[in-house]
Amino acid sequence: MRAVVAEDSTLLREGLGRLLAESGFEVAALVADAEGLLAAVAGHRPDVAVVDIRLPPTHTDEGLRAAREVRRRFPGTGVLVLSQYVRVSYAVELLDGGAEGVGYLLKDRVADLADFTAAVRRVGGGGSAFDPVVIGQLVGRRRRDDDPLAGLTGREREVLGLMAEGRSNQAIAVRLSVAERTVEKHCTGIFAKLGLTADPGDHRRVLAVLRYLNA
Repeated sequence: MRAVVAEDSTLLREGLGRLLAESGFEVAALVADAEGLLAAVAGHRPDVAVVDIRLPPTHTDEGLRAAREVRRRFPGTGVLVLSQYVRVSYAVELLDGGAEGVGYLLKDRVADLADFTAAVRRVGGGGSAFDPVVIGQLVGRRRRDDDPLAGLTGREREVLGLMAEGRSNQAIAVRLSVAERTVEKHCTGIFAKLGLTADPGDHRRVLAVLRYLNA
């Protein structure tokens, strides 16, 4: 899987590049600003771009705007943004074009390197990866009365949130200290309440997560 990294801190940029390379990624480019990111994506067409939200010159939201531009111009490239802060508005902007191939992780919570590289790989493969804190704040937003997610129980929302993090039923069961069969029952309830009927051509788990993130 080919990746590019956009991070203005030389130490962090080189560190991310080395980590990804050692984890089996082909690191096509390491850049320090939004302009360099767009040029690198256009030139290398990577599977995934890892982008710091705050890039030069103002260090406000240049990275976010560049990430959205990558999603618009190069839909085949997944975008995983890194931030020091939780901003639900940032997550909503990223999800504006759908939840496929997008992620939002907090820098100071990327402590498990295996989880981080798995998240990069998941986003590069068209999936999603959101920090649990970001998921929690998305869930906490007030929902419209006609939102089908409003019909989910607290436990079902918790299970769906863990699905959105990319967890398997087994991993969800361990996290919640319940039997895997219990998680399967919650999944069945979630699919029913979201109107996701069994169809060989559809992946209900993926559709549920997309519905959840886009809500």
